[in-house]
Amino acid sequence: MKNMTLGNIEEACRGAYVGGEEGRRLEITGAVTDSRQVREGYLFIPIRGARVDGHDLVPQAIAQGAAAALSERPLGETGYPYIQVGSTKQALKDIAEFYRRQLDIPIVGITGSVGKTSTKEMVASVLSEKFRVLKTEGNFNNEIGLPLTLLRIRGEHEAAVVEMGISDFGEMRRLAKMARPDVCVITNIGTCHLENLKTRDGVLKAKSEIFEFLGPQGRVVLNGDDDKLSSIGEVKGIRPVFYGLGEGRDIYADRLESRGLKGMEADIHVPALPPGENKIHASISIPGPHNVYNALASVGVGLSLGMGLAEIQRGIEKAGTIGGRTNLVEAGGLLVIDDCYNANPVSMRASLEVLGYGLGRKVAVLGDMGELGKDERKLHYEIGAYAAKTQADALFCAGELSAEMARGAKEAGKTEDVFYFGSRDEMLPALLRYLREGDTVLVKASHFMEYPAVVEKIRETFGQASS
Repeated sequence: MKNMTLGNIEEACRGAYVGGEEGRRLEITGAVTDSRQVREGYLFIPIRGARVDGHDLVPQAIAQGAAAALSERPLGETGYPYIQVGSTKQALKDIAEFYRRQLDIPIVGITGSVGKTSTKEMVASVLSEKFRVLKTEGNFNNEIGLPLTLLRIRGEHEAAVVEMGISDFGEMRRLAKMARPDVCVITNIGTCHLENLKTRDGVLKAKSEIFEFLGPQGRVVLNGDDDKLSSIGEVKGIRPVFYGLGEGRDIYADRLESRGLKGMEADIHVPALPPGENKIHASISIPGPHNVYNALASVGVGLSLGMGLAEIQRGIEKAGTIGGRTNLVEAGGLLVIDDCYNANPVSMRASLEVLGYGLGRKVAVLGDMGELGKDERKLHYEIGAYAAKTQADALFCAGELSAEMARGAKEAGKTEDVFYFGSRDEMLPALLRYLREGDTVLVKASHFMEYPAVVEKIRETFGQASS
């Protein structure tokens, strides 16, 4: 890790080094907050959690090969070097920011209300056709996960794609200060995290903080079909690249064709390129028109980093799904659409649309959506009403707020096969009795509802095979 000596780290996080003077020259080989992930030469950064204080694990981390640790308290005579700081969480961010400044590879920052992770996967797949790419893993997109992702970048990496998630004002500014993305992508502005951000204009303002650390040679790639994003003019003198469906965008798709749950086909156009070199036909292996948008965003990023359309096309066609994001799971004779990592009104609608591509009976198993603010009941009601107009044959709802979802479906005209339960565990026995071979089942709710347990129970009951 370039220039990551304990002396430089001490200065970066404004800490106090404790140990032999020669230790200041020691260069770490990595940094983690989980003692189980420690490797030889790593810096261990203990975090105080609700149940576990990482400081109690410092001796264990050193025994496993850590070269040094941070600490918010004096450790006494240790026999190993450490840096005392006021806050290990802040120090983690300061260290990641310092390390980012040592890197000369392009970093792509991706945010938005919906589709961050699937867009990140698509962009990473595209860039991998030309570069050795590091990408955000799992849900490491917040003020702990992002710096840990940046600290995973090594000399062999030629580009990085990082996901940036927020729920309040100021968070994106802190994330952008660390990542300093060279390419900023915003997928959309939806109705999520309204508890703090209040309105879609608030969401736009908070997401737009990503631009504050964009350099003069940076690039901005935005969904031009989003009414809020399309209103953005120049960003620090940089004209955004807008993508969308139909002509009029810098990058656009038409002739969309669904292959059911096997994915989408689309023609993608870049009018600014020379005739004969400005169009590709993309086969996208992930279902739903929203994944065409992900492909368009990846075209914008790929072009901004000097890729050709043929390379980009190969990357799009290699992109697949990841667990919890429209992942298809075969369970006996059922097909489960596992989309239960998180949920908000926009992603709920998109997932219900994907369900419509399924075969057999189409069963939507939905749960509460979190952080929607004062209109949360109205927004749940509207999802139920929307579900009633889709091809869903049955609707199972669980959770306090989902009572409004069930009511909305019934009042919108779906009078049969709408079932409501107070909790996930109350719902499961009835759901398992209802399902039968040939059904396609969508499972989706916000993370706190713990709906992966629903997918697992279906797999245990009907079979173990997955695709």
